[in-house]
Amino acid sequence: MTAIASALTIAGTDPTGGAGIQADLKSFQEREVYGMSVVTSVVAQNTLGVEDVYHLPISFLEKQLHAVLNDIEPQAVKTGMIAKKEMMELIASEISRHSVPYVIDPVMVAKSGHSLMEDESKKVIRDQLVPLAAVVTPNVPEAEILVGFEIHNKQDSERAAKRIVSELGATAAVVKGGHLEGEALDVLYDGSDYYYFASSRTETKHTHGTGCTFSAVITAELAKGRSIADAVATAKAFITDAISYSLEIGKGNGPTNHWGYRIKGVPAHLGGMNRERNY
Repeated sequence: MTAIASALTIAGTDPTGGAGIQADLKSFQEREVYGMSVVTSVVAQNTLGVEDVYHLPISFLEKQLHAVLNDIEPQAVKTGMIAKKEMMELIASEISRHSVPYVIDPVMVAKSGHSLMEDESKKVIRDQLVPLAAVVTPNVPEAEILVGFEIHNKQDSERAAKRIVSELGATAAVVKGGHLEGEALDVLYDGSDYYYFASSRTETKHTHGTGCTFSAVITAELAKGRSIADAVATAKAFITDAISYSLEIGKGNGPTNHWGYRIKGVPAHLGGMNRERNY
C-alpha cells in the first residue's frame, strides 16, 4: 500500500459538526490525508452560539498527545481552540520536540462574539506558540490582538502579516480579509514575499467553521509536502467553494460545505494567487 500522509488537529469540539475538530477531520478527509485529533475543550455550541465550555484537565490532554505521538507520527499539526495557558505550554513543549510543519488557527472569539480564550492565554500564544509555527492564520480581529494595531485595508494586513513573521517569529502568516470591506483578500507573508489570494464574496450567513476549515486544508497540504504558498492557495479555493455552495442547515450561522468543490465539479486548485516581492 502507498503510505498516506497524516495530520493531527489539537482543538475544541463542535457537536453540530461545523467547526473545531469535527471540521478539521472533514477537511483532512476531503484532502486525502489521514486525520487524527486531540481534544482540548468540549464545547456545547451550535449554529446559534456557544452555551458552555468544559476544558479538559491538563493531565488528560497530555495523555491524549502521548497516545497519538508515541504511535503515529503526523506529517503536520494544527491547533485551534486552546483556552488555557497551561494547555499552550504543554502543546508548545510537545510540538518543539517534533520536526513537522505546525499551523496555528488562533481561535480567540466565536462568531457569536463569545470569548473562547482566557486573556492571559493570548500572550502565551503570541510568545510561545507563534514562534514555532510554519503558518499562522488569523482573521482581522485575531491579527489585531496579536500585533496590537487596527487593520482596515490591504496595507494594514501586509503590515500585520510581516510583524507576525519578523517580530513574533512565525515562518509565515496569512491575514484573512473576511472582516474587511470589498473582495475577500487574504495576505500571506513568508519572510521574503507577499502573496495575495482574492475571491468574490458570497452573500450568506452560513460561514460557521470557515477558519477551522481553511487552516485544516493548509495543514493537510503541508502534510503532503506542498509549499506554504501552494497550501494556502488550495485552502483559499477550497473554502471559497465551501462557502459558495452552502448547505443552508441550522437555525443560525450554519456550517460551510466541505464537499462544495465537488458540487462545483472540479477539485480545489491553485487559483487566485499572485506574488509581489521586496516589501
